Amino acid sequence: MNTFTVLFLVALVLSYGVQFWLAMRQKAHVRQHRDQVPAAFRDRVSLAAHQKAADYTVEKSKLGDLDSVVGIVFLLALTLGGGISLVFDFWATFDLSPLQASLAAMASVFLLMTVVEIPFSLYQTFVIEEKFGFNKNTLPQFVKDQLLSIALTLGIGLPILALILWVMDSIGDLWWLYAWAIMMGFSLLMSWLFPTLIAPLFNKFEPMQDGSLKQRIQTLLERCGFNSNGIFIMDGSRRSGHGNAYFTGLGNNKRIVFFDTLVKSLDESELEAVLAHELGHFKCKHTIKMLIASSLMTLISFAILGWLITQDWFFDGLGVGTHSNAAALLLFMLVSPVFTTFMQPISAFFQRKFEFEADDFATRNAEAGKLISGLVKLYEENASTLTPDPLYSAFHYSHPPAAIRIAHIEEKIQTA
Repeated sequence: MNTFTVLFLVALVLSYGVQFWLAMRQKAHVRQHRDQVPAAFRDRVSLAAHQKAADYTVEKSKLGDLDSVVGIVFLLALTLGGGISLVFDFWATFDLSPLQASLAAMASVFLLMTVVEIPFSLYQTFVIEEKFGFNKNTLPQFVKDQLLSIALTLGIGLPILALILWVMDSIGDLWWLYAWAIMMGFSLLMSWLFPTLIAPLFNKFEPMQDGSLKQRIQTLLERCGFNSNGIFIMDGSRRSGHGNAYFTGLGNNKRIVFFDTLVKSLDESELEAVLAHELGHFKCKHTIKMLIASSLMTLISFAILGWLITQDWFFDGLGVGTHSNAAALLLFMLVSPVFTTFMQPISAFFQRKFEFEADDFATRNAEAGKLISGLVKLYEENASTLTPDPLYSAFHYSHPPAAIRIAHIEEKIQTA
């Protein structure tokens, strides 16, 4: 143990302590308002639906608390408990090159983390989602998805990881700058390839059939100056009853995707308004802004790691005897979230600001009333609580709470 060990433990206690406290506030606040629909929604949401959302929120929060406890134990076992050292020492006994042994060790840790998370995913899917009527998944499909995700992670992630480790070992003191460039290039490439290469491995995407809805959407796209590579319906109902819509891809490979559940739930005007909101993110350049912010944070992270690699106290303070570049990279990926927890509200603040701007765009380019009714249907059908704790939502929510968001849109209607 050294001074950094104490600093790490203090940060761990503060980080998770605040998260547990906020989760406790969230559960208490939601339970307190369970028996009465907020005034702004009384004519739109039934008491039964409101109570379902409250119970669903509390159940998920309880599971999240347990997941966090297991995460703390696992993190301490890997670091101060000597787990990472054991894994690296194990692979060093084989007749492998240093790069191969490092890759095997890191892959082993990532696989262990995946295995630890599987029981929580199973419970979330087949107990909580099933209890509240959302689950459409089957155990064979779940297993297939897990195996496919692991295969993709190994097949795509390991070559990139190998390249980064090679750069760390070979380039010199400025390796972190080259590693950052590799990561950014990889992220952009995957964003471009995801719609046509990755996503179809998990879901079916059917082009939207000609008709009034497609014509309405194409008119909206032309009006907003948005070019896409097609409008698709995804078979989300194969796994879940939740609904959503999103843009995916970059450049000439952009796609608009509607869950089939959403298309069944909303009328055409509501779908147009929801899509107009998503277009607002594009027109306001939110994607570019978030990409730039992410790029800068990644650059700073690699620069910090470049310094930490040269510090023995970093390894010793976290219980790792193997002072290698691979061990440093793994440690940094595991431990950095503990020190960056309190940056989360800042990110959430800007994301909520972007949501307000996208809503403003939607009110100017679609029927604002239909945006409200569409959002209310989404809140109700996805069992999103209408009464989150203010501090919890400020810390965690990337979207404004329902009441605040609807009030903002209504204000725009009145001042239009």
